Amino acid sequence: MTKPMSEPRAARAPRNSSSTVDLLGSNSEIARKLKQYHDELLSLDVPDRFSALLTRLEEAERSKTAQPAESQAED
Repeated sequence: MTKPMSEPRAARAPRNSSSTVDLLGSNSEIARKLKQYHDELLSLDVPDRFSALLTRLEEAERSKTAQPAESQAED
């Protein structure tokens, strides 16, 4: 069963399109600043030392996964 409408359609406030409605209300400024900060972080270069450490980690992972296959071939 549906609930009867208390107001006629014409008396209700019209809905605005999503482009004009501020869905975050007073938090929109905070959200904008967080997005700006996130975008700035993504645009930064990875430091050389960190990049070298990631490369070493990838090499260690590759050699670790290659060793079990090599030991099985020897048996």
